Amino acid sequence: MSEQKNFEDWLKAAPKSELHLHLDGTLEARRLLSLAEKTHVPLSYQTLEEVEVAYQFENLQSFLDLYYLGASVLRDEEDFYHLMMDYLQRCRENNIVHTEIMIEPQTYLPNGIEFPVFMAGFKRAIADARSQWGQSALLILSFLRHMPEADALHVLDLAEAYRDDFVAIGLASGERDNPPQKFTELYRRAGERGYRLTAHAGEEGPPAYIRAALDDLQVERIDHGVRCVEDEPLVEELRERQIPLTVCPLSNVRLHVFSEMKQHNILQLLQRGLKVTVNSDDPAYFGGYLNDNFIALYRELNLNREQALQLLQNGFEASFLPAEAKQNYLEQLRNFAEGP
Repeated sequence: MSEQKNFEDWLKAAPKSELHLHLDGTLEARRLLSLAEKTHVPLSYQTLEEVEVAYQFENLQSFLDLYYLGASVLRDEEDFYHLMMDYLQRCRENNIVHTEIMIEPQTYLPNGIEFPVFMAGFKRAIADARSQWGQSALLILSFLRHMPEADALHVLDLAEAYRDDFVAIGLASGERDNPPQKFTELYRRAGERGYRLTAHAGEEGPPAYIRAALDDLQVERIDHGVRCVEDEPLVEELRERQIPLTVCPLSNVRLHVFSEMKQHNILQLLQRGLKVTVNSDDPAYFGGYLNDNFIALYRELNLNREQALQLLQNGFEASFLPAEAKQNYLEQLRNFAEGP
């Protein structure tokens, strides 16, 4: 067996935590087509091949247009159950023992789909995965930054009936022209209600958006954050404060944050002592789940075992899990690393 295959098998088998995952971004093409047929939602595509061609988007906005169209096929509790369960099965295949999943009600509410419908499906799938193979999953209430803050505040209030089901709030969608400062009141109220705080920043947006997320939104974790390198004092602060960055390598390449994986800066950030983690973002659209991201780092950036272990460790340490649960998973990772 070759050294490459040995290490790739090791990467696949390692216990992992995924912290940056949009559930609607796990809607596979086959499921999309079958749900569109079931719910009579018209699509511009009739075949699997046509959908796959559409996935060759040019930028973040063209991806988002397709993403929201795909989510429009989800209509009843069973649809949402299968969406969640499909991803949790992927967790099992990828040895993701803990995952933190972004749920975006503003994608469903305009279609007349209310909290009781989608949450019932999601919660049932999570309970089934937990009972069947011990899957750990937390939910993040994610808001769409291209929409007004008033709409987000309304959704935050609607979510109050499900407060115990969400560990944190997040901020997603297109960064361009939507700075973090637009949502200071949302984050203030969420913080008062006990939510943990994270936000997308520094993907297509400038380093100033990372700074604003830290200072104006008081987040404790940054989703993406790779453009921090353009602001040296910011890099130093992220390192000193050990603010986690939930980096999504394959996503960054597909959305042209980097023109190719060989240019990605994740290992440079790791070497500088930043708490970077590896994640898949919207894996059905970006051509790879978490194992695929790790293998891409190995093949294109020569990721070694020491670096991989640090990235895996960061994934558990940066999670929103209680301290005891973190330690249990870190011990599981140590036992794995000490094995043959």
